[in-house]
Amino acid sequence: STQNIIVLYLYTYTLTLEELFLRHTPTMVRTLLAITSMVATIGTSTAFQNLLPNFSFSPPKPSTSSGAINVEDQLLAAIESNGSDKRLDNSDEVSSLVTQLEAMQSIPRPAIAPEVYGRWRLLQTTNADTASPIQRKAVDTTKFDIFQDIVFAENDPESLLVRQIVKFSDTNELCVDALASTSAYPLEELTDRERTGKILGLNILGVSMVGDEAEEDEARPDSRVRFVFDEGRFDFGGFTIPYPVPFRNPLFRDAVKGWIDITYLSDRIRISKGNKGTTFILKKED
Repeated sequence: STQNIIVLYLYTYTLTLEELFLRHTPTMVRTLLAITSMVATIGTSTAFQNLLPNFSFSPPKPSTSSGAINVEDQLLAAIESNGSDKRLDNSDEVSSLVTQLEAMQSIPRPAIAPEVYGRWRLLQTTNADTASPIQRKAVDTTKFDIFQDIVFAENDPESLLVRQIVKFSDTNELCVDALASTSAYPLEELTDRERTGKILGLNILGVSMVGDEAEEDEARPDSRVRFVFDEGRFDFGGFTIPYPVPFRNPLFRDAVKGWIDITYLSDRIRISKGNKGTTFILKKED
């Protein structure tokens, strides 16, 4: 602490004074001792300490443990061994490794951590029975790369987006933007979803958790990213076609709301659970 630093300094200074007894007159020594006493009195006062530089240091941010990195390696190997044609797969091995990682230390408050921003490649989706048929078909089309970007709008650095991208080729893609909200970048419009999304009891747009079932996990603060789909487009080498879903229509606005809870985050792996009960395993792109 600051007080300990001052005491150490005064102790060293007092040793120097002992040498002065041997070399200088008693009058000079008494003067120096008086100065030392005055400095000691001032040094322990709050006002003086406020003038000194702050020597306190913030504790280092918890990092991913070596054990978690080892489990990450096992998870990546298990996904690869499944084959590229099984991106939509409820593998017991993968599920077990996901559960292990979720119980391990990872980056805290992941929804607002700097590591969450950027491009993430979808590796695998599990438990997708409640997703919409269109979503399941898109995810299972493994010849196309799928990415999820957590980025800021080009025209507004305070507007957070969750951007879904399906790459058909280097120049052709489908891009769907969702307005996003976290505690760091709140969006007033994003209230809790009210309806499950079933139409006449059928799973057409996917079945969402609502009410008590959709409550956030208090043990994982700042792990949720809320979003509402806003617009989409097909881009064919610069020629764009609007995505034919009326996301902004008030009749559909509740149905296109969702959220993801980040249950594990490192600088290379993100595990998220969606509002339809789906688990997403993603890898950070360089």
